[in-house]
Amino acid sequence: MTSTRITPPDPSVWRGRTDGDTPEHARWHQRTADGTATFAGEDASGVELIGFSCDEGVRRNKGRVGASKGPDALRAALAPLALHADFVVHDAGTVVVPDRDLEGGQDALGHSVATLLDTGHPVVVLGGGHDTAWGSYLGRTRSERLAGKHVGVLNLDAHFDLRDADEPSSGTPFLQMARADQAAGREFDYTVLGISEPNNTGVLFRTAGELGVEYLTDEQCSLRNLDGVLETVDRLLARVDAMHLSIDLDVLPASVAPGVSAPAGYGVSLEVIQEICRRVARSGKLVLVDVVELLPALDVDGRTARTAARLITTLVHDAVTAPCDALNDENSGDDHA
Repeated sequence: MTSTRITPPDPSVWRGRTDGDTPEHARWHQRTADGTATFAGEDASGVELIGFSCDEGVRRNKGRVGASKGPDALRAALAPLALHADFVVHDAGTVVVPDRDLEGGQDALGHSVATLLDTGHPVVVLGGGHDTAWGSYLGRTRSERLAGKHVGVLNLDAHFDLRDADEPSSGTPFLQMARADQAAGREFDYTVLGISEPNNTGVLFRTAGELGVEYLTDEQCSLRNLDGVLETVDRLLARVDAMHLSIDLDVLPASVAPGVSAPAGYGVSLEVIQEICRRVARSGKLVLVDVVELLPALDVDGRTARTAARLITTLVHDAVTAPCDALNDENSGDDHA
């Protein structure tokens, strides 16, 4: 087998219009092409990006492959977007799994994510199938900065991804997390928003119940029930020190996100997903984000990638301008206000 490798960022992906070199003209590509910031100093706020290029997890889960092309498609969609805060953007490259060594790739991603988390900046992982989330989990459990912290997981997804299978896949990462937390004596604190009832078997609902998973279905995540959705988010935020947000793009309606492994027949509106992202990012507790399941070859006019880039931009702006670093707040476990 060809071993997993980390490829440096491709400067040709970070392209876009340049209107000027002052902060008010800033776009992602101007801050990211060389992995440094044009305007920010050494002590500035920042965000860390890393890609995970792998199709093996989706293949094992019998889904539509192609998510290995997701990281650069997401970068290209981010590149021309405007920045309205002064922060460093560091692109750490992409963990590439050219063969079927999913486990080796996830381990390599975990090593990189741990290093990036220890910079103190929020980390955005560009997937990849949802097996990406297990690599992110390995990173946060190896991070010195998060040692001893209660980290909650919020998954925006049509699926629980709690499948009990013979080998890891894009359908198993959160069951893997539950078992690993149990073995390590950690609390598994997992909430899912957007569950499609027809696309999850009774076994998966039973597993979620046994693990104490809080969830809302896609129908419950309507705009008219936005207050109830955000109350669910607030309950999770109130009991954790830090947040791992995982966004499976198939949570969105197929009309908004056609380029995914499993397009949604119903889905949760972009307005609701955007408000959830804002709530989490503005809490000051967001440390890690996965954005997964983008299939560029099946995307219509880059629609899914553009939507994902908009969500990433919202998350990053709100996270880096959050009022405090909750990890350094003595009252981080108090009720969320």
